[in-house]
Amino acid sequence: MALQHGTAVPTVTALTQDGEKVTVDGTEPTVLYFYPRDQTPGCTTEARQFERELDAYRDAGVTVYGVSTDSVTDHAEFCEAEGLSFDLLADPDGELVEAFDVETRAGAAARTTFVLVDGAVERVYKTVRPDGHARDVLADLLDDGVVELPEN
Repeated sequence: MALQHGTAVPTVTALTQDGEKVTVDGTEPTVLYFYPRDQTPGCTTEARQFERELDAYRDAGVTVYGVSTDSVTDHAEFCEAEGLSFDLLADPDGELVEAFDVETRAGAAARTTFVLVDGAVERVYKTVRPDGHARDVLADLLDDGVVELPEN
């Protein structure tokens, strides 16, 4: 069962699609979304939609990371093919999957999204439908006052 609301965020380190080391600890507002595989229909839809909403997430001070058990190379190819400008974290050994207690099926992470704020799990989305998910998460964060968009 995935980490629950209020649980302390485990500090994890992973490589991005560019081979850069990133540490996630939830001290800054972060959306960490786990997905099964690069370049599959549902995962591509979800990634494209996070990309489409990315400016609004950034304006609200939220960092977005996608995570799968794919390799750095697979992530690089996926980012290139889809024009993704946010980081995908490679988890081929399942360390992040284990740290966040995300279910796996045939070695692939189940679609699960965590919102991390102030070092704790603020929200958990399980059994995610890819279409509309990025927009829904952002709307929930804004509606709940977890983050705010700056006034123009």
